[in-house]
Amino acid sequence: MPIMENHNSNVSRAEEIKVLANEAFKAHKYAQAIDLYTQAIQLNGQNAVYWANRAFAHTKLEEYGSAIQDATTAIEVDPKYSKGYYRRGAAHLAMGKFKEALKDFQQVKKLCPNDPDASKKLKECEKAVMKLKFEEAISVPESERRSVADSIDFHTIEVEPQYTGARIEGDVVTLDFVKKMMEDFKNQKYLHKRYAFQIVLQTRELLQALPSLVDINVPNGSRFTVCGDVHGQFYDLLNIFELNGLPSEENPYLFNGDFVDRGSFSLEVILTLFAFKCMSPSGEPCSDILGLRLCTGLCSYNASDSITLANCQFLTGILWVYI
Repeated sequence: MPIMENHNSNVSRAEEIKVLANEAFKAHKYAQAIDLYTQAIQLNGQNAVYWANRAFAHTKLEEYGSAIQDATTAIEVDPKYSKGYYRRGAAHLAMGKFKEALKDFQQVKKLCPNDPDASKKLKECEKAVMKLKFEEAISVPESERRSVADSIDFHTIEVEPQYTGARIEGDVVTLDFVKKMMEDFKNQKYLHKRYAFQIVLQTRELLQALPSLVDINVPNGSRFTVCGDVHGQFYDLLNIFELNGLPSEENPYLFNGDFVDRGSFSLEVILTLFAFKCMSPSGEPCSDILGLRLCTGLCSYNASDSITLANCQFLTGILWVYI
């Protein structure tokens, strides 16, 4: 009899703690919620709800491995508890393990055929798995892979006679070209794709030749400008150059990552930085680049014959081959 009373006491106390854990979760105090769910589990480890709830809290903290472990235990405790499969499926989905997630959401659908959210997740997984299968079907062995950059010869791209924008004479990017290009961008004119490809391909070649970590020596009395995230704000970049001077070997800059994401003039920013880099092929810090992040969804033009979103994706893809 005392054993039964003690068990009932533990079960009641675990429920009280679960209520506190739920309140902490609703207040977005996920770490505190995890601690409280753990206390409830220690008192009554045969309640699948506690395990599933703790799995959900782990997911909120992006601790997906722990979430999967807790959700799996919830399923072992109660194989018919749909939320156990749902929580594990959500964690698998967050980790990109679409095939595992698909199995879990299929089980959720079987247990709760009328759950609209489960149906939505299931369709999402099915679509992701189909994409994976398609990619596997068209994949090329590593030994046969060839960079798209190797198939491009910018010299063969014709520049129309009516084009009045900046031009690169020969293979050398000059300061005059960069100034003209920036002025065109400032007036929301476009750069011909021939020169855009040339800048990107030459930058790729320069980056491939550089080590991943470059030591920079700044002589006493010299100035070295470090710029944070530009985020595709081309006019902010122009303002920096207006206040601090253009990049050069006498006026070196270091631009950190997040050059293009979120801004409306992302392509203008990255082409400008790449062009300055091309002016310094020796690796001097005219426009060295760290933490490159490219966002293809924000690079588009409207003008005829301009660099379109598809071209931007193609250009950034060339860089991704290296990075």
